[in-house]
Amino acid sequence: MVQLLGPQDRLLRVVEHEHPEVDVHVRGNEITLSGGRDAVASARALVEELIALARTGQGLDPADVRVSSRMLRADGGPRPSALLGEAILTSRGRTIRPKTPGQKAYVDAIDDNTIVFGIGPAGTGKTYLAMAKAVQALQRKEVDRIILTRPAVEAGERLGFLPGTLTDKIDPYLRPLYDAINEMMDPELVPKLMASGTIEVAPLAYMRGRTLNSSFVVLDEAQNTTPEQIKMFLTRLGFGTKMVVTGDITQVDLPQGVSGLRLVTRVLKDIDDISFSHLTSDDVVRHTLVGRIVDAYSAYDEQRLVARRERDEASEFANRAERRAAARPAGPRDRLPKRGRS
Repeated sequence: MVQLLGPQDRLLRVVEHEHPEVDVHVRGNEITLSGGRDAVASARALVEELIALARTGQGLDPADVRVSSRMLRADGGPRPSALLGEAILTSRGRTIRPKTPGQKAYVDAIDDNTIVFGIGPAGTGKTYLAMAKAVQALQRKEVDRIILTRPAVEAGERLGFLPGTLTDKIDPYLRPLYDAINEMMDPELVPKLMASGTIEVAPLAYMRGRTLNSSFVVLDEAQNTTPEQIKMFLTRLGFGTKMVVTGDITQVDLPQGVSGLRLVTRVLKDIDDISFSHLTSDDVVRHTLVGRIVDAYSAYDEQRLVARRERDEASEFANRAERRAAARPAGPRDRLPKRGRS
């Protein structure tokens, strides 16, 4: 019951928020639901799914309650206990698992395809789940090494000259990958694996000329690659290798030119053994505000797109009118010389 309700009953408060028309009372080991028949049945289904999740021994958080409620409202979807109870990796007392249907489809695509593109907004677990699958593959000896890479592009700022060695200059760009790998593996073991080459973290520019065999390769922040860079990266694929490419096409930091990730979705969309997983704000597992921020920016971008389209149509209409006026045959008055006109 303590695990089901959460610290300070915060999970219980989420259940009440998801079903405001139902009164929830807890006494001892009993939960009493009162209200309308349909509302109580919906709340009971949610509580039963949370009990099934709690019995698996996995920790619950408010996001699990909200996602479970949303899944139960969707007809024909998987049961939350079946989806959320499937662990990818257990490390240092934490269980890493998909928490939304979109994340589950993304993880399944990684299992079933050689190259997978995870495209979605911030907070949807694109990179984190890919890293978990990489560590899982290494532990199962399905691959011999993990290679993590990302382009070294500033996020809208000119950092200028950075002091130190080449490694010191590159490390700030690769820090998110180091942080994720340290969360999933023993921090004392990670330096040894990196020293032996079993785990490699490198900027994308260092991939040129290599053939990556028996590896699990993750390219992060792929929206900041050029079309030439992403082509170069994908052609590094060797035997026994799996690639995951992640990125958010709404956050491109390239100073100019077309994002390689945006282009590759059109070029490779019909090739077998390549999968594109598109995550949405419904798959955000960070603070609930992150999902709202993503939705707000999406609506703003859509409004700008509609306004730009209307301006382009108005401009095209005006240009057509000018062309028609220029092509109209000259009348008798237009044929008179300027001096002869009265």
